[in-house]
Amino acid sequence: MFSKPAFVLTLCVSLIIPSPTIAQPEPTEDKITLKVGVAGSPPFVNQTNDIFKGISVEIWQELAEAEQLDYELIRQPGVKAGIDRVANGELDVLIGPVSITADRFERVTFTQPYFTANIGLLISGENPTVWSRIRPLFRLAVISSVGGLFLVLFIVGNLIWFAEHRRNDQQFPKEYVRGVGSGMWFALVTLTTVGYGDKAPVTKTGKAITSLWMLITMVAASSLTAGIATVLTLLLSKETVEPFAKVEDIKNKQIAIITGTTGEQWAKSYQARLLQSSGLEEAIYRLKSGQAKGVLFDVPALKYYLYQHPEVPFQLANISVAVEDYGFVLPLESELVNDINVSLIELKESGRLKEIIEREIQGKKQTDNQVTQLKIGF
Repeated sequence: MFSKPAFVLTLCVSLIIPSPTIAQPEPTEDKITLKVGVAGSPPFVNQTNDIFKGISVEIWQELAEAEQLDYELIRQPGVKAGIDRVANGELDVLIGPVSITADRFERVTFTQPYFTANIGLLISGENPTVWSRIRPLFRLAVISSVGGLFLVLFIVGNLIWFAEHRRNDQQFPKEYVRGVGSGMWFALVTLTTVGYGDKAPVTKTGKAITSLWMLITMVAASSLTAGIATVLTLLLSKETVEPFAKVEDIKNKQIAIITGTTGEQWAKSYQARLLQSSGLEEAIYRLKSGQAKGVLFDVPALKYYLYQHPEVPFQLANISVAVEDYGFVLPLESELVNDINVSLIELKESGRLKEIIEREIQGKKQTDNQVTQLKIGF
């Protein structure tokens, strides 16, 4: 037991010096890991195994870092599928070259645009061969026109021979093949108004047939030869003139599109015959194999493909179908939209957005030591 003075002393010390307390950890909120879908083609989205790169991916990484967001990237089979999953709540964000359209805005919301691109048409750029230049001469329209002319000459040659071969066998021999050949020659020189004078009918029937033939040729010869010339001119022009001089020229043409993209919508609006493709590689295969006359898609992706494959005989048609903005996709009423937009605008104002895009493009150039022209718009 304590003595009374010791107890008093202990009590005083305890009042002056507070007893130590154990620090309790403050409650922390668990961070939500966002499910971020990735869809699109190079140079905006590149995937090697499980590693994602590209313009869209790098921009998203900058935004996520600025907003301190945790996320996982999930590859999507296409833009349409990705948008559907955002609208259904399966994804929190979709990144990639996703065009901002009114129809899509009814189901999801978009961030501020981070890139502006044209919709264009990739077509064959092969130099004309000798066969391509003479091929029009073997078209059905030309063959039928020339064949019709020879049929008429054959009929007139037979009539002249039949009327002349008995009394004028010197000029129109009695032997059928030689005689009809002479009759056709006479009909041809009469048709062309050359009139060599080496053959002439002597019978009344022969003269009557010749007179009628001369009257017919005066009226019909110019029309017949003009018709053949017109057919040849039109067919030759189709082989040498640019087949897509304006957007409307895709009407009724076989055009490869990537299913679910705005390129599909534009092709429909201009009444093209659509060849559905799951991706750009499949669409370009359709052009290579001759199934399609062109590929309608985003110009940056098409230029990037041409840059990566300089050996392919393709080129971009000198037409612009539309101009579209790219943005990231979020669910309607998403609380992240405003914060991401603020960070995106700051990224633009600081020049960092342009730097990311140019670095991605310049990096590809330096890798292959080539020069490409990707038009960047803000």
